[in-house]
Amino acid sequence: MMVVLMFMSVPVGFSLAIPSVVGVYALSGIPAMMNILSTAPFNAVSSWTYSVLPMFIFMGMLLSHSGMAASIYRATDRWFSWMPGGIGVGTTAAGAGLASVSGSTIGMTYTLARAGIPEMLKAGYDKRLALGTVMVAGMPGSLIPPSILLVVYAGIASVPVGPQLMAGVIPGLLIAVTLAVFIVFLAIIAPRLFGRDEGSIGRRERVTWGLRFKSLSGIWGFPLIIFVLFGGMFSGAFTPTEAGAAAAFTAMLLTVWYTRKSNPVRTVSRAAVATASSTASIFFLIIGAEMLTRLLSITGLATAITECITGLGLSRLNFLCLLIVLYLVMGMFFDTLSMMLLTIPILLPTLVEMDVNPLWFGVFIVLLGEIGMLTPPVGILSFIIHNITKDPEVNLGQTISLRDVFGSLLWFLPVAFLFLIFMIAVPEVVEWLPNFLESVASSGVAQ
Repeated sequence: MMVVLMFMSVPVGFSLAIPSVVGVYALSGIPAMMNILSTAPFNAVSSWTYSVLPMFIFMGMLLSHSGMAASIYRATDRWFSWMPGGIGVGTTAAGAGLASVSGSTIGMTYTLARAGIPEMLKAGYDKRLALGTVMVAGMPGSLIPPSILLVVYAGIASVPVGPQLMAGVIPGLLIAVTLAVFIVFLAIIAPRLFGRDEGSIGRRERVTWGLRFKSLSGIWGFPLIIFVLFGGMFSGAFTPTEAGAAAAFTAMLLTVWYTRKSNPVRTVSRAAVATASSTASIFFLIIGAEMLTRLLSITGLATAITECITGLGLSRLNFLCLLIVLYLVMGMFFDTLSMMLLTIPILLPTLVEMDVNPLWFGVFIVLLGEIGMLTPPVGILSFIIHNITKDPEVNLGQTISLRDVFGSLLWFLPVAFLFLIFMIAVPEVVEWLPNFLESVASSGVAQ
């Protein structure tokens, strides 16, 4: 019933909740059904872990509505333009920053595609390279705090939100650097793909040092927000929730300053309304997942699935490879958050049996979900990009087919999969920072 409802385009939250309520009624009658309807919605979203979600979302909305997000792209573009493949590197850096604060890879990709693809095409970039760069640019941002996906995972998995956010820092930065190095490598060995030969279709204006420094005037508030967020958490002055609130308040003050000549109250109000809408949408998904978890508990299905998987005698590596295949298939139809809410309640009991660290698994599953949204033949993000490139202002008169979109991923997806393998082989890359901060905190308490 759940799958049928999803294919009928019923919102995912309701697609999870309706079969769960029907199943509880069929198994335990009306009293149990009334109990799940009256208690599950509040219990699902009243977790203190989720209190940071509106703060992170509000911060991202303010950055977008104030125009700071567009300024971030222009600044990174200009500062990296001197490198081989510099526009691509700048797009990757901007994508990592924008996706981390926006909380939506799809929303960030839409913004970045409209700004980045025309710039790369003007510079003579191969269209497949321009498409692929934009499509993978948001991948690191899904791991770098403030990551809404990691916050949601922490709530579902009942792990501390602070350590979970810190677990995504090093992998997020590493995959951003890896993608940037890959682009530079391509630019060195195949310069014609980057418009660096005589046959290129165009040239951009020369970027001077004056333009680079001028671009910083539009983004000085962004490092301040990051300082408040990370400085507060690393120093121990703020809990993750308090750090999110402080960063959102800082973003609001900056928005008022940036838009002081164009009705700042209206800008903040629009961001607040958008935040309420986005938060409600996420909470509906979480409520549906809570109802599904209760049904699995009543039926004993979660235990049965755990026993079935452990009975197969799978090693940790085989178990994770099986998950990779599952998420690639699910990525054809769902976004990352929907995939997580659908599978994590079922998978959590299995993690203990497979000796998988829940903090590590959160980073792994978020990155895997982001890859799943890209993977052909039906990756949801691929179709979004294809739709955007139909706009003449984006394609600049070039014909961009769905085949071009899928072809662009053949260059970048192997890099993402190699990084997944690296994470499986070296789990310390995820676990080191939260363990280090925990040891520092413990030594401070002891003193």
